[in-house]
Amino acid sequence: MLNFTYMNFDHTPPPTVLTDLKKTYEINATPAEVFESLVNPDVIQIWSEDEATMNDCVGKEFALWSGQIFGVNLEVVKNKKLVQQWTYDNWKEPSKVTITLKGNGSTTTVKLIHEDLPEKFSKSISDGWDAFYFGAIQDMFEAA
Repeated sequence: MLNFTYMNFDHTPPPTVLTDLKKTYEINATPAEVFESLVNPDVIQIWSEDEATMNDCVGKEFALWSGQIFGVNLEVVKNKKLVQQWTYDNWKEPSKVTITLKGNGSTTTVKLIHEDLPEKFSKSISDGWDAFYFGAIQDMFEAA
């Protein structure tokens, strides 16, 4: 007996399965320093070792790693919060990234929520946040 459950006669692609990613980082810097590392293109170029277009204005577009990651700033609260519509390379739909900062003396707790992330990319994006984003920011502060 044939099972037609998975047959797609109109040739539309199956819907993308989305997931959310939540991570916490402890950075050896003040919230003001961490915030600056997220919105100042000159500082971003230091830790990312690549071109960056970024600012701290709501509604402004940004691009990281020569445009491989791009989007729009949705909410900006200086030294406390950054919310972005975030797209990687050729994703069909953007995701949403929320970064909140909380000072703890000489360190900052960074809470990351990455919503509507295509599930098939969740492992590589999670690893990328650790190694190439917040790991690189931490390395930059430790080298200073």
